[in-house]
Amino acid sequence: MHAMNNTSFTRGAVLLAALLVGSIGAAVAQGARNVLFVGNSYTSVNNLPQMVGQIAASMGDQLTWQSNTPGGCTFSQHCTNQSMTLIRGGGWDAVVLQEQSQYPAFPQWQVEAQVFPYAERLVDSVYAHNPCCEPMFYMTWGRKYGDADNAPGFPVLGTYEGMDSLLCERYTYMAQQYDAALCPVGRVWRMLRKDHPEIELYQQDNSHPSLAGTYAAACAFYVLLFHRDPDSIGYAASLPIGTAHTIRSVVRTVVYEQLTQWQRPQPQAAMTATTDGVQTATFTGTVLHADSLEWHFGDGSTLLTSATQTTVEHRYADSGYYTVTLVARRHCLADSATAAIHIAAPAGGTGIAAPKPSAAVVLSPNPASQQVRLTSSAAEPMEVTIHDMSGRLVWRQLFSGQETRTVNVSRWPAGEYTMSVGLQHQRLMVVH
Repeated sequence: MHAMNNTSFTRGAVLLAALLVGSIGAAVAQGARNVLFVGNSYTSVNNLPQMVGQIAASMGDQLTWQSNTPGGCTFSQHCTNQSMTLIRGGGWDAVVLQEQSQYPAFPQWQVEAQVFPYAERLVDSVYAHNPCCEPMFYMTWGRKYGDADNAPGFPVLGTYEGMDSLLCERYTYMAQQYDAALCPVGRVWRMLRKDHPEIELYQQDNSHPSLAGTYAAACAFYVLLFHRDPDSIGYAASLPIGTAHTIRSVVRTVVYEQLTQWQRPQPQAAMTATTDGVQTATFTGTVLHADSLEWHFGDGSTLLTSATQTTVEHRYADSGYYTVTLVARRHCLADSATAAIHIAAPAGGTGIAAPKPSAAVVLSPNPASQQVRLTSSAAEPMEVTIHDMSGRLVWRQLFSGQETRTVNVSRWPAGEYTMSVGLQHQRLMVVH
């Protein structure tokens, strides 16, 4: 086990610049993240947070960070030290959580007693004091030749493969169980060890990361935090250009091309609607990974329910066409679905018809891998926006009326996006 050292409490910041997304000069989101790193020497060696910041700066993004990384520190110790004070201070966009290097690979009973309860406590505290924050577990790697100290009592630890597989299994469980993202550094190292053994990832102790090992971790964290393609990273951390390129290529394969696998589960919403032909409509939502639902009925009325109440009724006072929107939310993440309904003239109503909604913009193809066409048949000007699943604006254009625009999505991270035109929303899937 690592010896305990004094608390490391550091802060860093890098320059902010604009990030352009899309091929037609559309408005773009800027990348800026405030991140807390909670861990031990695997995080502090080679100053991993600072290296993530240098990578971000090379891409025109900004990382501000603080860290608490005493040598050998465990999750249970972080629950009572400066880490909990920093978490409770709030204001974080992400909190990275790294357990002591051996603990998650110990026998199941030991992990259940010494790791899981404290991981859950840390994540719960993150959400309690930072409602929109993204907890992120740092999946570390097996030691170069396994954990010789503990292998006599638990033989599977006697090899790199055995130890690394257990670390992957336990970190994956924690991320899924406690609703957190997962940075799969251990998976990146495993591919590098297999396909590029000429790159030395370890220091001489066969445990801590070399400069190349930390660079691999930093590139992985950059992708998870900013959702950007690592192939474009311009910072090489004093490594040979070829080595840095190889590492980034592996990070692209393991992390960027499978980004949705490592992110927190995103809310998902779908909706169907039926009417009695006169005044009342019934709406049924199908939702996943949501805590609360917002129902916008298109007549100015809104209803808030828990995610367990997925069927609601609404009575309309006037006839007409209405666009109804269901928004599913969890930890400041959201997904939406829409349905169009027609209400006939109700008995005793005013009979004033609501305006028929403007024609929505049509996406084609959907899913898309290279380009997607947006075709509007509306007569009036309208603004069209596309957001990623974290709510970041990635594309915006003003349509003058009936026209078609083409958006290059070939370098967007694979996953779900939401196109919005007023209160109308459509899901766009990007696949690579």
